[in-house]
Amino acid sequence: MPKRIFSTVLLWAIVAGSLWYFRTTGGVILIGVIAVLTLREFYKLMAGAGLAPFDKFGMGFGAVITVSPWLVQRFQLPFDPGHLLALAVIVFSIRILGERDAQHRVEALAGTLFGLVYVALLLSYLVRIVIADPARPAQGLLLFIWLVAVAKFCDVGALLTGLAIGRHHMAPQISPKKTWEGAVGGIVVSMGIGALLAWLWADHMPGHMTPLVGALIGAPIAMVAIVSDLIESIIKRRATIKDSGGLIPGIGGIFDVSDSLILTAPLGFFLFGLA
Repeated sequence: MPKRIFSTVLLWAIVAGSLWYFRTTGGVILIGVIAVLTLREFYKLMAGAGLAPFDKFGMGFGAVITVSPWLVQRFQLPFDPGHLLALAVIVFSIRILGERDAQHRVEALAGTLFGLVYVALLLSYLVRIVIADPARPAQGLLLFIWLVAVAKFCDVGALLTGLAIGRHHMAPQISPKKTWEGAVGGIVVSMGIGALLAWLWADHMPGHMTPLVGALIGAPIAMVAIVSDLIESIIKRRATIKDSGGLIPGIGGIFDVSDSLILTAPLGFFLFGLA
């Protein structure tokens, strides 16, 4: 637990420092780095499951897909995520012909492309949130922090509540330690964090983002964060690998940090009314 607490504080310090000193650009770069490192661990899991993905080239494509909304806005580059995914399908379809044997061609293509959609494309919505209003850059950065805090504090609330009163297992075959009591506790904590941050940052939030709305939006964000965490557990069990990595002491890999953000990123984007 001490290592987990230290790593959590350090990660928040990195996030806060990146956004404070480098603002929007720092946020975009930070998200891009998270996406690439998550993809690295994701492809490791896919390889463990026998899918033989194209990891290095996939990470390169993933980096561009993740930050593509910023590239389009900042430099007017024709890097629409859909176009990049279509190009990736062409490139990897060609590569499987000469670089994978007959038994792994479909698996290699599927594993590589799924990583680009599941990790890179979905995390690109965090970039969309950060750059949503160029005239008010602080708003996008605070919405990004709001979403991360609501999603990650669900993990904290669920862990503490589960340890205290958890009795009924939620998905014992997927994640034996998760309980329904913990899930409820996590959702309540997320709603409280959502309301608190909406109140503290009222001057920089969209007009409709009141504390009440922050609490109400926090509930589905927390629910989806729990689902997102379970999806990572399913992938790890398929690969028969307990931890996606050991980069972060007390926590595991980057995928263990970003897992709850992957599905909540697009949901938050739509719930914020940015679509």
